[in-house]
Amino acid sequence: LAAGLLFIAPGAIAILILSVIYAQYQETLLITAVFFGLKPAVTAIVMEAVLRIGKRVLKNGSMVVLAVLSFIALAAFAVPFPVVVLVAGLIGFVGSRIRPEEFAVLKGHGSANATPPAPTPLAVAPERLWRRSLIVSAICLPLWFAPVIILAALLGPDSILVTEGVFFSKMAVVTFGGAYAVLAYVAQQGVEHFHWLEPGEMLDGLGMAETTPGPLIMVLQFVGFMAAYRNPGPFDPMIAGVLGSLMTTWVTFVPCFYWIFLGAPFVERLRGHRGLTGALSAITAAVVGVISNLWLWFLIHTLFAGVYPVTWGPLHVQIPVLSSLNLPAAVIAMLAMLLTFRWKLGMVWTLSISTLAGAAWMLAQKLL
Repeated sequence: LAAGLLFIAPGAIAILILSVIYAQYQETLLITAVFFGLKPAVTAIVMEAVLRIGKRVLKNGSMVVLAVLSFIALAAFAVPFPVVVLVAGLIGFVGSRIRPEEFAVLKGHGSANATPPAPTPLAVAPERLWRRSLIVSAICLPLWFAPVIILAALLGPDSILVTEGVFFSKMAVVTFGGAYAVLAYVAQQGVEHFHWLEPGEMLDGLGMAETTPGPLIMVLQFVGFMAAYRNPGPFDPMIAGVLGSLMTTWVTFVPCFYWIFLGAPFVERLRGHRGLTGALSAITAAVVGVISNLWLWFLIHTLFAGVYPVTWGPLHVQIPVLSSLNLPAAVIAMLAMLLTFRWKLGMVWTLSISTLAGAAWMLAQKLL
């Protein structure tokens, strides 16, 4: 509890403060200038994540095929992210039984070619562990869902706070691969389905989360704040935004504590389970495709002011309007790529230099 709460608290406080400032002063020159350079830099950070995870898991043709198919499913056919994760896990589980050398590529802390460790015997009698699991579930599940149920009774099931509670609870269940993996689905739903925020604002939130302490998944808190701020219902917009921020954070992280308390006693035993290793390997490979789709989505909406959707049967793609290219943003994105991959500067330096370049451009435009 101490580790989890202290890990989450600094980022949650920082994102809440920045969300309030963003909502109040979003249109001011200073905020616009800062985020103008930050958004293109985020595309380089996401690409670096794609390559980092890809080097870890794309070790054979099967893993590469899973990554490519996941990318196509999301980018071309708008398949929901949870479906991609579940199908990839099933393929990995079955594949590890048939071709374990192809699908069980994640080897824990050992080398990539190491043999999975034998299952570790449970230190406690199984019946005691199952009883403990029931107690943990009896505590954590009500904590997880009680705020959503109470608000549904008080405000109705259509309240934005209830909608956020249900939506981000689903995200908490399928956040395999970390924040980058789930962000593509959140961006798709938050921008195109719920219309909570604009594509550029989603990028602003990601840049905000990249530059603050705490896990990157805190960007969901920003999304929850802006959604409730713009759909306040019976509340003042700022109060609604804070409540939406708190609801999103609650249903995102209470499940994390639940998984840890529930699964920790079984971790060593499960670590050598061939089917589980294959499922997680396949999911991680699929996540490479998922994050690649996120990178493409962010790149298009950062560099082009106009994007039009094309639908042909099951095919759903977004085509940028080439004449709407934002040349200064493209230059900053290229600069961020060079800083990250050519000169090997860290994320802090890349974001700082790109932000300063963007702010300088915007201020120069204003003065001239």
